[in-house]
Amino acid sequence: MTKKEDIIIMNFSGIYKQQQFWQTGEIQRNISWVEVQELPGSNCYCDGDAMETLRQKLEEFDADGIHFIDSGNYHYMSRIWLEKLNTPFRLVVFDNHTDMQPPAFGGLLSCGGWVAASLEELPLLKEVLLVGPDQEAFDQTEPVLREKVRFLSREKLGEMTLEEKVSFFEELTAELPTYLSVDKDVLCPEEASTTWSQGEMTLEELCEFVKILLEKQDILGMDVCGECDPDACEGDHLNDLANRKLLELWRKER
Repeated sequence: MTKKEDIIIMNFSGIYKQQQFWQTGEIQRNISWVEVQELPGSNCYCDGDAMETLRQKLEEFDADGIHFIDSGNYHYMSRIWLEKLNTPFRLVVFDNHTDMQPPAFGGLLSCGGWVAASLEELPLLKEVLLVGPDQEAFDQTEPVLREKVRFLSREKLGEMTLEEKVSFFEELTAELPTYLSVDKDVLCPEEASTTWSQGEMTLEELCEFVKILLEKQDILGMDVCGECDPDACEGDHLNDLANRKLLELWRKER
């Protein structure tokens, strides 16, 4: 593979065409668009034909970059990006859901089970730090998978001071290089508008945590999802702002 542009936008739904965060000359020159709009077999679940198409579309890219992967319906794209890594690594996920559910349909890769699939299928994935879901949802995941997951629940985050939260991320060891995955549904409804239930984190908190990780960890790549339905979204300006803030952090710290 040859490394291309640092910013990759995956166009599944068309929602990014309505946003402004990427629309400056300097940024546009560093963007690669991956056109997969209306790809059959790709919404929430990824079937074999869609998987083959997506791998072909991404063949020329390395994981080293920031990837905007549309709504949480396509969060399984993280699993596909992760298979490009060739060194032992840690995965840090900000999400309001565990994404560790067993597949409902014949073992298909899904947006709700991609973390579990990554743990089961990627031997180089040594550790997951999962930040944001509630404790009950995590307790319902497979015990064998939980052994590789360090969990910071929504309830625990609610009990911690900002200083304690910052210290948690600052003190995270750097013995493994890290891939970051951010689903904006970890944010409170005042800060984002997504297709899934949302958490309680503020954008300021999320950006502070991501900033620390970008500064202190050896980052292998990053993806961002959590867009809304382009046909039913009153808060896309919130998502646009969050995307801009995250992209600014990436470009500043890289």
